[in-house]
Amino acid sequence: MEENLVIVESPAKAKTIQKFLGDGFVVTSCFGHIRDLSKKNNGIDIAKNYEPIYEVPSEKKKLVSELKKLAKQANMVWLASDEDREGEAIAWHLYEALGLKENNTKRIVFHEITKDAILNSIKTPRSIDQNLVNAQQARRILDRLVGFELSPLLWKKIKPSLSAGRVQSVAVRLIVEREREIFDFKSTSSYRIIASFINPDDSKEFKAELSKRFKTKKEALEFLGTCKNANFKISDISTVPSKRTPAAPFTTSTLQQEASRKLGFSVARTMSVAQKLYESGKITYMRTDSLNLSSLAIGAAANEIKSEFGDEYVKTRTFKSKIKGAQEAHEAIRPTYMNSRTISGPAAEQSLYELIWKRTIASQMSDAQIEKTTATILMSNSDEKFLATGEVIKFDGFLRVYIESTDDDKEENQSDFLPKLSKGKNLTVDSIIADERFTNNPPRYTEASLVKKLEELGIGRPSTYAPTISTIQNRGYVVKENRDGYERSATIITLKNDKISEKIKTEKYGYEKGKMFPSDIGMIVNDFLVEYFKDILDYNFTAKVEKEFDEIADGNVEWKKMIDSFYKPFHLKIADTEANSERGRAERMLGLDPKSGKNVYAKYGKFGPVIQIGEKEDEQKPQFASITKGMHIEQITLEDALKLFALPRNLGQYEDLDVIISVGRFGPYVRHGSSFYSLKLKGDELLNIQLNEAIEIIIEGKEKEKKKIIKTFNQDDAPQILNGRFGAYISYKKKNYKIPKKQTPEDLTFEECMKIIESSKK
Repeated sequence: MEENLVIVESPAKAKTIQKFLGDGFVVTSCFGHIRDLSKKNNGIDIAKNYEPIYEVPSEKKKLVSELKKLAKQANMVWLASDEDREGEAIAWHLYEALGLKENNTKRIVFHEITKDAILNSIKTPRSIDQNLVNAQQARRILDRLVGFELSPLLWKKIKPSLSAGRVQSVAVRLIVEREREIFDFKSTSSYRIIASFINPDDSKEFKAELSKRFKTKKEALEFLGTCKNANFKISDISTVPSKRTPAAPFTTSTLQQEASRKLGFSVARTMSVAQKLYESGKITYMRTDSLNLSSLAIGAAANEIKSEFGDEYVKTRTFKSKIKGAQEAHEAIRPTYMNSRTISGPAAEQSLYELIWKRTIASQMSDAQIEKTTATILMSNSDEKFLATGEVIKFDGFLRVYIESTDDDKEENQSDFLPKLSKGKNLTVDSIIADERFTNNPPRYTEASLVKKLEELGIGRPSTYAPTISTIQNRGYVVKENRDGYERSATIITLKNDKISEKIKTEKYGYEKGKMFPSDIGMIVNDFLVEYFKDILDYNFTAKVEKEFDEIADGNVEWKKMIDSFYKPFHLKIADTEANSERGRAERMLGLDPKSGKNVYAKYGKFGPVIQIGEKEDEQKPQFASITKGMHIEQITLEDALKLFALPRNLGQYEDLDVIISVGRFGPYVRHGSSFYSLKLKGDELLNIQLNEAIEIIIEGKEKEKKKIIKTFNQDDAPQILNGRFGAYISYKKKNYKIPKKQTPEDLTFEECMKIIESSKK
């Protein structure tokens, strides 16, 4: 009989903890949740006061049997799942499903996987916190009730296979509302005036910007004309000391944001890599909204800073979270050992660990001391003034280690360097440039900035951000992608040597990288829910529900009463909406088709967004054309819509075969003879593609096909040896077969290929 059985959530964690506990302990894994709500009747007995009906999924039944056996053989069972609500619920489900007894079951928690933390948790066990379990149950049950009642309503009112959720639908609403802000945005231009002056004391050049911008080209030209005859003098120089303070250590949300900005990680990838770092004992628990660091961690950070940079770089701090309901008793995300600046392992783990180490160390370092100088330059013949600004870092402090990134798209900064200037000195002008600038539309959300917004609104918690963002993409309501920008012309007017000249520059704008775009179906579902379920999608209401979960966790609210107060009015609203609401659909009448005189509609059809010419009631059936990627039902014009009916379009011939472009079920393509090549074009790009561009795509496609084929055989109906994503394989009668490692693909004979195929079938 084993003396002690320790059950954790993952095999990686089990392996790390087993090393610390040694003989007398068996550490095993339950692989996350072992029970969930039954699929029958929503898994909730509403008549019995929302009693949950739990079941062990079929894929976990064997594991539960093994855990039961191990538990019976042990003198003491230690439930060591994570320290948050989800972890507490897992411990409770283990207790219930394994039939454990109170006298030989203990609950232990730790926020870092180190020998000291594990041994200390064994010395200080506790019982399962039923309040935390109830908070998790309340969230799970409420989300099940919302999803299971709203989703069938969407199937009836919009289309089958749709889903809705309490938090996911609010996240989609944020993205839809931002997209509509962008639809409504009208860019305006103005002229920014930058002068290059020569300092008389040392002949060094420096730049200064006019304190106002001009709305029109005429105003900019008039001002440059005034500058021709002006004298320029430094009227004032002010030097103001300032400081920069380091950012707090990472929470789940800020780690996701910074890993996105600095490393390009998606939210899901950040959490996956952080989980591995935690389970291997390198960082503290990665699901937290606390900014707190233990006194031990602060001391270790101070020692590391002293030895690496010197005493003057140390300034220890404690941070307090502004988020209501933050678990201050927990810690922020930090390295378990401050003196480990780097780690071994995969590149992604090394990069994320280094980011966490730098952020934690910087949070305990001195402020950066900055000196900001502003020189005011007056004109002799105008009231306008130029300002030259420069910053000098007097003491780098925490900047020696870490600078926080932002999501803002800022204009390029002027040089931070300013020469030594003297008040009252006259300046020589080298040149003055009026540069036409355009206002930018509100930025679309990245995964990380969406997390930031959800957190600001009090929606969701550290454990929910990543699953929410994955869900809205998996449902097809939102797509994360890059979009090529557009080109526009901008005017640059230059005054140099008393002459004014103009030139037109072409600039790119609107390029998007890894941004969140709502799909048409996402917008339709959002509009339906906002119209009929305003409460559910109200930001304040959703945040209020989160606070109620926190109250349940603190033992101040009875969870079934909270569910009841939400569910009864919600259920009545479902019934009322089912009986009295219109079908949710997006449909716009764009105008008349000049050829037939029939109405042209943009609408969401059975297979997605389409253009329709004519009515269902007409004798002649309506014509349909698919809307291409990048076009929205809300934005498409009559002209764009009619162009879609020009597809398929014959561009001409190449190698005596027609080159035809069209749109199929997998998107736009170019057809050359019997070969098809995918087109990564959207909207207008597809409608305006020329023959020479299509030929380039065909040539590129043929080259790829050549590289794909390793070997073919002369026999009828013979297999092919092809190159794939994961190496060489055999393709035969629309099925693929692995080539054994010991065999070289290029050397295989027809007979050997057939043997591999036959043995694979067996």
